[in-house]
Amino acid sequence: MDQRYATSPDQLPLFDTADMRERFLVEDVFVPGQVTMTYTHHDRIVLGGAVPAGAELTLTAPAELRADYFLANRELGVINVGNTGVVTVGSDVYTMPNGACLYVGRGAQSVTFADGPQGGAQFYLFSAPAHTTFPTTLALPDQGTVRELGDQVTSNRRTLTQYIHEFGIQSCQIVMGVTRLHPGSMWNTMPAHTHDRRTECYLYFDVPSDARVIHLMGEPKETRHLVVADRQAVISPSWSVHSGVGTAAYSFVWAMAGENKSFDDMDPVPPTSLL
Repeated sequence: MDQRYATSPDQLPLFDTADMRERFLVEDVFVPGQVTMTYTHHDRIVLGGAVPAGAELTLTAPAELRADYFLANRELGVINVGNTGVVTVGSDVYTMPNGACLYVGRGAQSVTFADGPQGGAQFYLFSAPAHTTFPTTLALPDQGTVRELGDQVTSNRRTLTQYIHEFGIQSCQIVMGVTRLHPGSMWNTMPAHTHDRRTECYLYFDVPSDARVIHLMGEPKETRHLVVADRQAVISPSWSVHSGVGTAAYSFVWAMAGENKSFDDMDPVPPTSLL
C-alpha cells in the first residue's frame, strides 16, 4: 500500500511539479488483476481500484492497517467506472452497472470483486475510519439524488449525483457521488472552494485519451496545479482549494471524509481572489 503523509500549506511554496505529483496525484489507480491502495494521512483515507480482469479479487487488509480484515475499523464506498461487475459482501451479491455505488459498512469480513459477463469492470474504492456499522447498501445509477448545477455560459453545466450523503445512503463520515459535465462544459466547479473540516479526493474518468484536466490546488493566495489524465485521482487536503478545467468534457467521482457529512459545508473563493 502506497502511503502519502500529511502536508501543510506552509510547504506548498517549496513544491515543484514532481513534488506536487508525488504527494497529491495517484496515477495508477486501476491495474488489471489487482486491488491497488493509497493511504493518505489526511483524514486517514484509503483510495484505490479493483480491476478483476477475469479473476475474482479479494479485499485484504495491508499490514499498515494493523487489522484482521480491511473493514474491521473502516467503511467503504465503491463506484463502478467500467463495465458491469459484481461485488460480493459476505454471502450477499451485488450487481453493479457502470455508475452504480455500493456502500459497505464496518465489520464486513469478506469483500470480493468480479467481472460481469462482458468483462471490463473497474471499481473505484474510497474508505475512511468508522466508529459504528451502517447497512451495506447498493444504489443504481438512477437511484441517487440528482442536482443540476452551473451554466453553459460559464462552461460548468453539470449533473451531480449524490449517493452516500446525509440524506441518502448513511455512513459514519463518507460522502460520495459522481459528477458528469455536459458537452461543451469544462469546469467541474467554479468558484473554487475549501472545506477545512474534510479531505476530498477526485477520481477523473471519461477523460478522452488526448485530453487532460488542469486541477487547481493550494491556498487561495498560493495556488498550484496538477495535469491529470483519465482514471487518475487527486488528494485534496482540507486546507486546499479544489477545482479543475478540462480540454474536453469529462466525469469525476468526488468523495470526502472528515468532520461532518454536510455536502454544502464549503467556503467559496471568488475567482478574483485566486492568485
